[in-house]
Amino acid sequence: NNEATLPKLEQVPDELLKEGDHIKVYVVDVKETERGARIMLSRTHPGLVKRLFETEVPEIFDGTVEIKSVSRQAGSRTKIAVFSKDENVDPIGACIGPKGTRVGVIVESLGGEKIDIVVYDEDPKKFIAAALAPANVLEVEIDEEKENSCHVTVPDTQLSLAIGNKGQNARLAARLTGWKIDIKPESGFYIPQN
Repeated sequence: NNEATLPKLEQVPDELLKEGDHIKVYVVDVKETERGARIMLSRTHPGLVKRLFETEVPEIFDGTVEIKSVSRQAGSRTKIAVFSKDENVDPIGACIGPKGTRVGVIVESLGGEKIDIVVYDEDPKKFIAAALAPANVLEVEIDEEKENSCHVTVPDTQLSLAIGNKGQNARLAARLTGWKIDIKPESGFYIPQN
């Protein structure tokens, strides 16, 4: 008999919910009040994506594949970094599932949100290059003067792909890795990103 609240800020933009819809939500907070527990829900929290993968991917549930980080722009795109503790298990393949069935269920639960699954790597250069997918990265150069900052070189033809629509791909990659990423084209014309 508890009441749960899904505030407007925790709803996916442009998602229309009506009475009787079955949706998956993430429990952000539970507060005890005089009238019982007050439960705060979210459809935008990165934890929702993590929990959906845990329920759909047995290798994540049993700990063979580990989710290292998630970055999300709810309603549009999510990036998730995964790592396999077993060298015989492909973490991306496990998350996608046979014929894309596992990730397909998650995409459907999120209303068609695009999901990029990348392999986590201890080497920041490899991880940053993977996080910028679908763009191909030629070089990742760590900036020694600034903490967790790097310069990435991509082919000129891949620059807009690496940056993404309104900077979305670069922004999500930066959140996923925890690094500030400046992207420049191979030709050398330098464009700093926020």
